[in-house]
Amino acid sequence: MNIYGAIVTFAVVWWLIFFMALPIGVSPEENPQVGNVESAPARPRLLLKAAITTVLAVLVTYAIAWFIGSGLVDLRPHRLS
Repeated sequence: MNIYGAIVTFAVVWWLIFFMALPIGVSPEENPQVGNVESAPARPRLLLKAAITTVLAVLVTYAIAWFIGSGLVDLRPHRLS
């Protein structure tokens, strides 16, 4: 996998993990302010989730690159002889 493929894979994996992590541990405010949606989370902890997502995305991207580089799967089209 070249650097461009790794960057694209990292970006896709990062967003997938981030969207999976968003609902974890959130609860709505008991007394929402006027003008806020009642279901808005009280403490979304976005920086913590982004940091954890980055670490996990690096590990998953490394695992994907290793899997592709190991030869267990071939993503290149076969040439017709």
